[in-house]
Amino acid sequence: MNNSRALVVIFVIFAFFCALAFRLFSIQIKKHEDYDYYAKNQQVEKRIIRAERGFIYDRNGELLAYDRNDVSFYVDVKMPKGKQIDSIAVRFASIFGKSKNYYKNLIRNSSTRIVCLEKKVPADKAIKLKDYKIDGLFSKEDPTRVYSYDNLASHILGYVNNEYHGTEGVEKYYNKLLTGTDGTLIVQKDVRGRMITVSEDATIQPVPGNNLVLTIDKSYQKILEEELRLGLQQFQSNSAVGIIMDPNNGEILALANMPDFNPNFYWNYKDEIRRNRAVTDTYEPGSTFKSVTISTLIDQKLVKLDESVYAENGKYKYKKANITDSHRHQFLTVRGIIEQSSNIGMAKIIGRLDDDKFYKYLRNFGFGNFTSIDLPGESKGKLKKPESFNELTQAFMSFGYEVSVTPLQIISAYAALVNGGKLFQPHLLKKITDRNCETKEEVAPKMLRNVISDKTSAKIRDLLVGVVENGTGDKAKIENVKVGGKTGTSQQLINNKYSSSSHNSSFVGFFPADNPKVLIYVLVSAPKVGQYGGVVAGPIFKNIAERLLQTDINLLSNVKGQYKSKTSDTFKDVFTSNNIKQLKNQKKPDNSVKKEEKENSYANIPETVINNPKSRKLIVNKHIMPDLTNNYLRDAVALLTEMGIKSKVSGSGKVVSQSISPGQAVKPGLVCTLKCEERKLSGARIN
Repeated sequence: MNNSRALVVIFVIFAFFCALAFRLFSIQIKKHEDYDYYAKNQQVEKRIIRAERGFIYDRNGELLAYDRNDVSFYVDVKMPKGKQIDSIAVRFASIFGKSKNYYKNLIRNSSTRIVCLEKKVPADKAIKLKDYKIDGLFSKEDPTRVYSYDNLASHILGYVNNEYHGTEGVEKYYNKLLTGTDGTLIVQKDVRGRMITVSEDATIQPVPGNNLVLTIDKSYQKILEEELRLGLQQFQSNSAVGIIMDPNNGEILALANMPDFNPNFYWNYKDEIRRNRAVTDTYEPGSTFKSVTISTLIDQKLVKLDESVYAENGKYKYKKANITDSHRHQFLTVRGIIEQSSNIGMAKIIGRLDDDKFYKYLRNFGFGNFTSIDLPGESKGKLKKPESFNELTQAFMSFGYEVSVTPLQIISAYAALVNGGKLFQPHLLKKITDRNCETKEEVAPKMLRNVISDKTSAKIRDLLVGVVENGTGDKAKIENVKVGGKTGTSQQLINNKYSSSSHNSSFVGFFPADNPKVLIYVLVSAPKVGQYGGVVAGPIFKNIAERLLQTDINLLSNVKGQYKSKTSDTFKDVFTSNNIKQLKNQKKPDNSVKKEEKENSYANIPETVINNPKSRKLIVNKHIMPDLTNNYLRDAVALLTEMGIKSKVSGSGKVVSQSISPGQAVKPGLVCTLKCEERKLSGARIN
């Protein structure tokens, strides 16, 4: 009996040790890799070190976008207990100004184990929690993309989304270049998940992304945006597009859509506002297209500028359609057709060019195709092929109908018109640099093809100067400077019908006329005041151009003799000498508008004119007090600071008076008192 019990005990012990041995075999040998993985996962954590995104600069080194090293704080709600929760709540409340109960409720009422207490905390606040250790509390690097000047160049820059991927603008187009390579950090943890040490040998450092240097000029961009914004107020429009380009290489110096948005808070804006209409939206250009049409005829030697064309006294029955002009003329020279923007004249002379050649020229100018600008979402517009032409197509295309274009296509074509006939690919990237600002790659201008001859281009420049000097673009004139340009007005399609009250008003202009350095495009959609290209877009162009000249005096450094100032040897002298009184006392034209006959027929858009609102002038000579009136307070204060002059401010809005008179000699240390008022621009009136 006793032997039986002993055998049972021995058997049980033997079975236990067999089971233990089997279990140890399973853990140590059979499932060794699995358990080793779980153990390391509990004791070792692999953390991602996010690579810093590349910076974005303008052409002069102004920082437009960068990463701010923010930190987000989290808590594992299973780990802190009573007093520890109170401690966390008290500490966070003292730093972030929220109530203790706010943080207590976050921790105690969380439906998930990990809860975020504060997201994207700036470094100056995050450092206050650097030495604060408590069970379950941890932090993660959570960089924020910062756009230095808020709305400035928003449609160029774009923004990054929650996953830190570029969305819209160059942020999207060059996302791979801007995105670096993430690193890894190996952390040893204790049983409660707290960090004990960092494995330096296993740590892989992140590689930051490349920097982008853009072709845009921050000063140009600021001027363009401000003048478009003022133009919307003046002419009561809901949207506008503006582009400034160097016609000699395709560089975009500024590009803006109004209304714009703040990419720092992009989620507060609708998709419609964030859309870059300069490259995505198409429209029928109207009379700005006439410059392209006439260039094809000149290049083919099918017209002479001084030949006369019967203009039908303003009304012409062509095939089954009525074509009308806003001005009644019996005869017009070819030069007059462009200067007076005659639809009838264009429809008559384009018949000399066959459809195939006309189409080939338009295609070579880039219409009906992508410009391949380095921005996402570009539209190629619509250009009919010759086999799709009907009996009216060629005539109506000649003055900007039955063809669909983007603003970018128009300004690119005009660059070729005035630069000698060379079509360049428009681009925004000037060079790529590394984090040490060492150049990795420079972007060279890309000439696509010769569209017209140099002789034809010279004639087009001359014709477009005539438009400003003698024709529909006379309100784009600039004192002491020869400029060229073309007005354009087209009826908008509303419910598949052309509207007689809703127009696209545009102007494309360049200067200096003999050696164009700057090309400016302005498009205003459906203005309620003025409506026509010469009325609305022309004055906006003038304001932009004048301010560019004041900002960058080198724009006229090579002006030929015939374009010198009447009051000094060169235009440069006007803006850098003491001729400020002369500038202030220049005769200002009245704000009246000539009565023009209005004909409401298909494609009949009169080109009338109106004077621009008061131009904003900031003189760049730091020893002479500039005229600060009608400028935004922030701009005036910034300029005074740059000059070393202290400022005192009364009121807000725009400057209405200043204690130091314009033109007075100044020196650093003076104090200038600025009186400001909130004012709205009144709309121009058409009689």
